[in-house]
Amino acid sequence: MTSRIAQTFQLLKSRGEKALVAYVTAGDPDLEKTRQILVGLKDAGVDILEIGVPFSDPTADGPVIQEAAQRALKKGATLAKILDMIEGLRKTIDLPPVVLFGYYNPIYAYGIERFAQRAKAAGVDGLLVVDLPPEEAGELRRETDAKGLDFISLIAPTTSEERMRQIARQGQGFLYYISITGVTGTAKPDTESVKKDLARIQSFTDLPLVVGFGISTPEQARAFSFLADGIVIGSAFVRLIAEFAESPDLVPQVSALARKIKEAMEE
Repeated sequence: MTSRIAQTFQLLKSRGEKALVAYVTAGDPDLEKTRQILVGLKDAGVDILEIGVPFSDPTADGPVIQEAAQRALKKGATLAKILDMIEGLRKTIDLPPVVLFGYYNPIYAYGIERFAQRAKAAGVDGLLVVDLPPEEAGELRRETDAKGLDFISLIAPTTSEERMRQIARQGQGFLYYISITGVTGTAKPDTESVKKDLARIQSFTDLPLVVGFGISTPEQARAFSFLADGIVIGSAFVRLIAEFAESPDLVPQVSALARKIKEAMEE
């Protein structure tokens, strides 16, 4: 059975469009506002929702997302509550594909088999576990593969071609190319370097490629959408959420940015 993620990329390709993947940290500023933000992002035309599970000791996240995770944890966000929120949304609106982004510890603590069952039942489509390289993912993937959850893999500028091939062979859903060396939201990617790497990866895989880490403006989104099948925007949304957390304009502000980015990608 074709996954919701694969169906989305197929549909976008048939329209000549690229995917906008929007990241938000679940529970920042609180889970109810996260729910409202996700609805707003869907209405603004976001194609895939990447929902961050807050963790106390992140390694791949820059300061903007780290601070969001700390705020979410203080407000009581947990993996169980996040899955409940996703399930509630799936029951009420036509939600785009959902990718859970996070670290292995909360999943392991929840229980791997239990997590795979619950995530599938809640309507999660894919997982991106930042600190779980392919060699160490077998225990989790036995459960998630059986449930039809796409296991999304990362490729970095420092990844060797041999390892790129290995990751691509085992990949599902799409491949996430990290456009910078470093953590999220801390540097601007170099278009030419990204272009070369994406061309190499595209030569040996048919999986869709998305580019993330460091893309924050409509102009950047437009430039990189020409090179890949989609782009990920994270820190720009999280920064805006922090700025308008207590404002009635929170959801309109986030939705407006998503709409501007999506429109720029379609120009």
